[in-house]
Amino acid sequence: MTHGERAAREELERLAREHAALRRKVAATAIANAQAREELQRVRVELTAVRARAAAAADETRRRIERDLHDGAQQRLVSLALRLRVAQDSVGPGLGELHAELGQVAAGLTSALDELREYARGIHPAILAERGLGPALKTLARRSPVPVQLEVRTAARLPERVEVAVYYVVSEALTNAAKHASASAIRVDVEAADGMIRLSVSDDGVGGADPARGSGLVGLRNRVEAIGGTLIVRSRPGEGTRLIAELPAQPFLDVAETSSSRSASLVALGSQ
Repeated sequence: MTHGERAAREELERLAREHAALRRKVAATAIANAQAREELQRVRVELTAVRARAAAAADETRRRIERDLHDGAQQRLVSLALRLRVAQDSVGPGLGELHAELGQVAAGLTSALDELREYARGIHPAILAERGLGPALKTLARRSPVPVQLEVRTAARLPERVEVAVYYVVSEALTNAAKHASASAIRVDVEAADGMIRLSVSDDGVGGADPARGSGLVGLRNRVEAIGGTLIVRSRPGEGTRLIAELPAQPFLDVAETSSSRSASLVALGSQ
């Protein structure tokens, strides 16, 4: 073997070693990137699960407060109002001034009871748990000072967290349209199809709503995203406002917990 042939062979061997080392580095980098992506996905899933559990815990707290108000303070006020009416009816004909005063007190008590019921409905609407999303949204539409055209196309009851999220999106949108948008008409569409709940709330108001400047819209977005949904706000000045939300029919809390358990199992297998 000539000197030149030996040098060429050594050069080829050197290049082969460098190529093998480079391949090992590329493989190691690919593995590290895959592990980083898996870890990022795991953190995202766990974060979403935490947000979902926080929303569920807040809903349970509101439900408990509403139940305590209904079973406690409201029932006591109803009982007092009835006793007051009985006392008013027992007042003799010669005590007209006392009869009128008792009537005023009874009216004030009834008004306070109505306000308490309104507060309780705002905390957590009992009709949502008892009768479902459709009747609850119809109640919101009837109470809105702006006329609402409502269309609900859901064949059956939805999971509680999904119904609560849809309810509060519609409630906040109606409140914003009445208070800030100078709207004369609102349209609400809710549809369940292909495992998704699609919600649209649009008004003909002044537009220009900025989600970044309103804590209410930010809270709604967090609530929707906590169960795996998305919320989009379109509100050009002079063109009204439209809220579009898509939510999975299966609450994301269940999906996140399943995914988290699956990731934990994969990590355990990989460490064996």
